[in-house]
Amino acid sequence: MRAAVLHAPGDLRVEDRPAAAAPRPGQVRLRVVRAGLCGTDASEFDHGPVLTPLTTAHPVTGVQGPIALGHEFIGEVLDLGDGVEGLAVGDRVAAGAGVWCGDCRWCADGRFNLCRRYFTYGLNLDGGLTEAITVEARMLVPVPAGIDDDNAALAQPLAVGLHAVNRSGVRPGDVAVVLGAGAIGSFILAGVAEIGCRVVIAADVDPERLTTATALGADRPVNLREESLADVVAEVTGGDGADVVFEASGVKGNPQLAQQLLRRGGRLQLVGLHPGGTELNLLDLSVREIDISTSLAHVCPVDLPAALEILRKRDLSALLVERVVPLDRIVEDAFGPLAARTARGKFLVDPTPATA
Repeated sequence: MRAAVLHAPGDLRVEDRPAAAAPRPGQVRLRVVRAGLCGTDASEFDHGPVLTPLTTAHPVTGVQGPIALGHEFIGEVLDLGDGVEGLAVGDRVAAGAGVWCGDCRWCADGRFNLCRRYFTYGLNLDGGLTEAITVEARMLVPVPAGIDDDNAALAQPLAVGLHAVNRSGVRPGDVAVVLGAGAIGSFILAGVAEIGCRVVIAADVDPERLTTATALGADRPVNLREESLADVVAEVTGGDGADVVFEASGVKGNPQLAQQLLRRGGRLQLVGLHPGGTELNLLDLSVREIDISTSLAHVCPVDLPAALEILRKRDLSALLVERVVPLDRIVEDAFGPLAARTARGKFLVDPTPATA
């Protein structure tokens, strides 16, 4: 079968791989229907390895060397291992991609994304940019009828956005700011739109992203090149400040800006990654009792079903997907634009073999 395999930065090859293994107890073999690409995939391709074990064996999976990317995928059940319940051959399922042990203290607390032995298909071992894959059944959720393949393929990244929303404690009636309306910011906006906030402010430097943000549910788009976000927040809140600010950009200096936007007792939700570190005013955090929360990935049994429920009600693919590309064209038509930063939306991959 064919798979998109990362060998080194800039070296992604669509090549033949052995067929997906027969499922062991607790596993399911899937025909992959759609796979999504995100900024993490683009980073691994452009200047990795960061998360992929290309040069060092992963401590949990033991995998080292080239791997098939793809941690956002949906599929059709081909066959089931012993002990799998609630699924049947022919079912469409969304994959959470991350797998947890179920035995450690973090799993006991329901924080499966922090599991001591957590690993992710497509980052720590072969993933969904392939024709078929065998994975753990525990991370699969059936796709409800009425959700088409392109929309269902957004379930995993939407679950990541919903986890950030849940961690933030945002409530109905709040004023929420999403700083950075790109890939993850868009999914945060889709989640915040379900809360019933008084005002949702979306801030970015890209007018097209802000147009999409408005369609997703933002009440007040702010182009950071043309307006002062601090002035807009002050105007909307009568000078009090926002209840919650999501820092989803990963841009240097934006965590400090986010802190300044908050009211006394507000919450800063850090979602964008800042590998170089950042400085925050700790005195200000203390005297204004500002809470800081962070988020990583998602809690599959909670966030993935919730994402599918939103996708059942809303066609987010019409707003967020730029195009669907065949697997054999993934480098030229998807990773190329992602690495060059010319992509305007999300890319999905159809691994279905071409017919003569």
